[in-house]
Amino acid sequence: MSAVLASLIPTFLIIATGWLCRATNFVGEQQWSGLERVTYVIFFPALIIDTLSRADLSSVPVLGVGGALVGAILTMAVLVLALRPVLERHFGIDGPSFTSVFQGATRWNTFVGLAVAGSLFGQRGIALIAVAIAAMVPLLNLLAFYVFIRFAGQPRRSPLDILRSFVTNPFIWSCAVGLALNLLAPPLPKPMAAYIEVIGRAALAAGLLIVGAGLDIRRLARPGLPHALSAGLKLVLLPVIAGTLAGFMGVTGSDMTVTIIAASVPSASAAYVLARQMGGNAGLMAEILTLQTLLALLSMPVLISLLG
Repeated sequence: MSAVLASLIPTFLIIATGWLCRATNFVGEQQWSGLERVTYVIFFPALIIDTLSRADLSSVPVLGVGGALVGAILTMAVLVLALRPVLERHFGIDGPSFTSVFQGATRWNTFVGLAVAGSLFGQRGIALIAVAIAAMVPLLNLLAFYVFIRFAGQPRRSPLDILRSFVTNPFIWSCAVGLALNLLAPPLPKPMAAYIEVIGRAALAAGLLIVGAGLDIRRLARPGLPHALSAGLKLVLLPVIAGTLAGFMGVTGSDMTVTIIAASVPSASAAYVLARQMGGNAGLMAEILTLQTLLALLSMPVLISLLG
């Protein structure tokens, strides 16, 4: 419980700081746009490369944990996509708003996962979260990319353009670089490793400040179906699916607990940045992220205790 609170309370406070900076116009619109771009292209990729390149992947059940999380994500994605016609026809949830529901139900907050797993299980917990990053980040970005192209009103693009955009996506190539450094290359020179680590640290604060800047407190006070649906799917159903699949794959003990942690964390601030970059409903995404962060203060300890 204390590890979860120690990770989520600062997360919420940073979001609140971003909202205050925007509400008081302390940081202007053009400055926020620049910070979003730097966070998307530099900070987040550096964090992924740093985590994957340094993790001891040989000591953990890669197939069990990674397979359970991939299976859970694919199951959730199919479920949410199946709900799309109902949400549009009966509840008026348009395409850009649906992309926020989809991301809210599937994406995960790497920072919270690293903090909680590292606090509970040390280097083994961090290595398992690195497995989760390698398994989930490319898949989640591929799914999100498809959803934005399909539902956010993006212009039709050729298969070559789609492939080029996917390969050059910062979250995709950073996973490839991190895994290559881990599996194929000798350790990085200390100055280069320190450079990547320091830049990666900036991702947490920058990403959450940007989420706070996009908040509309008035709408957050009146959550609707998109907020409730994405929170229920992400914070409750996804961990149950992941835990069930992990059990079938023979994952037990601390490895099972970290699997539950990776599945039960709130959605990632990167989802908001992606919504801004690709034409989604960024305001709704910010509200979903903030609400999930608050609810996770209660849901994560309960699910970790019951399923882990």
